[in-house]
Amino acid sequence: MMKDYIRINEKDNTLIALKELKQGTVLIDSGKEIELLENIKPGHKIATVDIYQGENIIKYGYPIGHAVKNIEKGRWIHTHNIKTNLDGTLDYKYNPINMEVKRIGKTPEFNGYKRKNGDVGIRNELWIVPTVGCVNGTAEIIANRLKAENDLGQIDGIHVYKHNYGCSQLGDDFENTRTILLDLVKHPNAGGVLVLGLGCENNTIEDFIVELGEYDKERIKFLKTQAVGNEIEKGVNILKEILEVINEDSRENMPISELKVGLKCGGSDGFSGITANPLLGAFSDYLINHGGTTILTEVPEMFGAETILMDRAESESVFDNIVNLINDFKQYFIQHGQPIYENPSPGNKEGGISTLEDKSLGCTQKGGESKVVDVLRYGEIVKKKGLNLLNAPGNDLVASTALGASGCHIVLFTTGRGTPFGSFVPTVKVSSNSEIFKLKPHWIDFNAGVLLEDIPMETLLNNFIEYLIKVASGEYVNNEKNGIKEIAIYKTGVTL
Repeated sequence: MMKDYIRINEKDNTLIALKELKQGTVLIDSGKEIELLENIKPGHKIATVDIYQGENIIKYGYPIGHAVKNIEKGRWIHTHNIKTNLDGTLDYKYNPINMEVKRIGKTPEFNGYKRKNGDVGIRNELWIVPTVGCVNGTAEIIANRLKAENDLGQIDGIHVYKHNYGCSQLGDDFENTRTILLDLVKHPNAGGVLVLGLGCENNTIEDFIVELGEYDKERIKFLKTQAVGNEIEKGVNILKEILEVINEDSRENMPISELKVGLKCGGSDGFSGITANPLLGAFSDYLINHGGTTILTEVPEMFGAETILMDRAESESVFDNIVNLINDFKQYFIQHGQPIYENPSPGNKEGGISTLEDKSLGCTQKGGESKVVDVLRYGEIVKKKGLNLLNAPGNDLVASTALGASGCHIVLFTTGRGTPFGSFVPTVKVSSNSEIFKLKPHWIDFNAGVLLEDIPMETLLNNFIEYLIKVASGEYVNNEKNGIKEIAIYKTGVTL
């Protein structure tokens, strides 16, 4: 049975309503009565004591801002009476925490695909990757013609990853486009890839091949559409050649230490930091304890909780890289004349999140308690097992694409309000509340909201592990069932 409210940390001067609470309701907290002075919506905060103007408001055991006016015990705390404490770039000190990796029990296995270069995939798909947006339509025609005229056999599907870039870009934007597309072509979830170009774009196929380096010529092929007569017929014939090769692939047992999993949230609510994000944190620690890899991104949603991650850096050089990650992203906001700390979206606020610290302290729980072993540039492929941080923004599809491009087989995506999107790797939606799970079963894959209904974390974690092993072994998630698989590339500069 769901409780009416919860105290997250003994240091907090707030409670969180778990259901609609009416004015006049009396709550008991630590043996003391709190009478509600107004109606409180689910996920929203309640003052447990009188909080005076300028005093900190505490949630998760940390300040999430300060009171902009006196707040009586039993009052609703939200954007009308709280303001962030954050301002500008900061100086940080290295205060490492001693941490041990605990290997618990036997390492589970899943059924994946072993690639020739030693990489492991959890899907065996045929992809078309356009070098430039001009050939998006052509790529779709080729893919549809192949599906209409041929038996695709045992593969997991054919997908076109459209984008609007590859030409008329300068500097970092051009490098970002090429880097992400190179990462896609090399991703082990692709059994084979057709790289489709136009012929006059900046992102030339000749340069692309040079940047790609060593590759499997049976599985990765190229077509410049301006250089042939009938590009549709030629493209279909190339795909048929690749299809013949990848249909010979089969799954085999391998340990979950081979898995690389991305951690992301979007459409968060006041329950995200209580249910879904802690579940991902527990899974991240579990996977890392068994030799696997997780990657946490959304840098703007680390602001206000970054010192927690910094204190878990495995070395001073990793600490320095986290500092640069945070301050460089803040400088990006400043250069564009934008406020650094106005992050919570209207949907976040509706769900009970009041400040960026409030959001960040909930978001960073997805990284569990493991030490941070590396910091990745945007588009950089992960090199070290363990918890990594990745430079990418909070935007759902941009960040999820970046996670996939860094080598993640799966993106775990927590949400309190729901979203149908999916990146180019399986995108597992984990709901923070049971209501959205029941309302959108065709969006949401796993319900963490049952943690509010007295289901123990250990029980739910075991269920989650079993489910993700099935996903890694081939069970489709909702974005795959719905055919929603997309990419978005980070753009920061000028388009010609």
